[in-house]
Amino acid sequence: MKTARLPLLLSGLSLLAVLWLAACKPSAPAGSTAPAGKAPVAKRVAVIVSTLNNPWFVVLAETARDRAKALGYEATIFDSQNDPAKESQHFDNVISSGYGAVLFNCTDAKGSIANVRRAKAAGIPVFCMDREIEANDAAVSQILSDNYSGCVALGQYFVEQVGETGQYVELLGIVADTNTWNRSKGFHSVVDRFPGLKMVAQQSAEFDRSKALEVLESILQSHPDIGAVFCGNDAMAMGAYQALLAAGKATKVKVFGFDGADDVVRSVAEGKITATVMQFPKTMAKTAAEYADKYLKGGRDFPQRVPVAVELVNRETVAKFGDYGRKN
Repeated sequence: MKTARLPLLLSGLSLLAVLWLAACKPSAPAGSTAPAGKAPVAKRVAVIVSTLNNPWFVVLAETARDRAKALGYEATIFDSQNDPAKESQHFDNVISSGYGAVLFNCTDAKGSIANVRRAKAAGIPVFCMDREIEANDAAVSQILSDNYSGCVALGQYFVEQVGETGQYVELLGIVADTNTWNRSKGFHSVVDRFPGLKMVAQQSAEFDRSKALEVLESILQSHPDIGAVFCGNDAMAMGAYQALLAAGKATKVKVFGFDGADDVVRSVAEGKITATVMQFPKTMAKTAAEYADKYLKGGRDFPQRVPVAVELVNRETVAKFGDYGRKN
């Protein structure tokens, strides 16, 4: 009888052990909504920007970082210094460090695609701000200024102010950036209708103030009689103005920019710069951070491209603008 009862005794002890282990297993925190088996959302967001050597991009980066922080994330800014190799290193860091999302301003419309795809393969969503990558299957969404339309309006104002005849110069931005060509194409879609307006030089100054100063100083040596300079961004507009000031031509040559940087908005009010176009970096940055937050919380319905309207800033409208946007 004793040997026959041994299996029953072992079975009872096994059942008690199972019940004890179940009782000791920690339960989910009260109010937890995370589904069983799902990894927790990474609470770190990377803000990778092309350069911090331009106040406009500083505003873009800091606004994105601050909005991400306000939404409950740790946020770190990475400066690519307009160097694709540095940008690639930043993505290596972000991927290996387990960031949850990237708010991204690229260095190269084509070359940066590979970095975005690497992040996507690692399960890290990327949201582009201001600068576009030329792919529709890499970033979750791209929040971009309507550069072409903005420069159509600027081109119309250019003709009004300069007239239908005369010589002018165009300073291009970074040639690998789609913004450079969208702005140039929008401008020329208007100005090229007037054969009396002659573009005597078109040269890249890489969106850089110092380079624009040097480039225009050189151009003025062979084309001293220009009447206007169209610049692909405001940093170059300020560099062009400095070159004209040094040459004694600041009151004779009209300068046009694009961005809505504070120093250029003030210069428009003072009559130094003829006009610029206001982008809204804070709107783009906040939208990117909010999209990332929604994605990390399970959202998946995002437009591939989100156009953000821009506005012409001239002497008649300048009082409405400041602090990288419209005044409240």
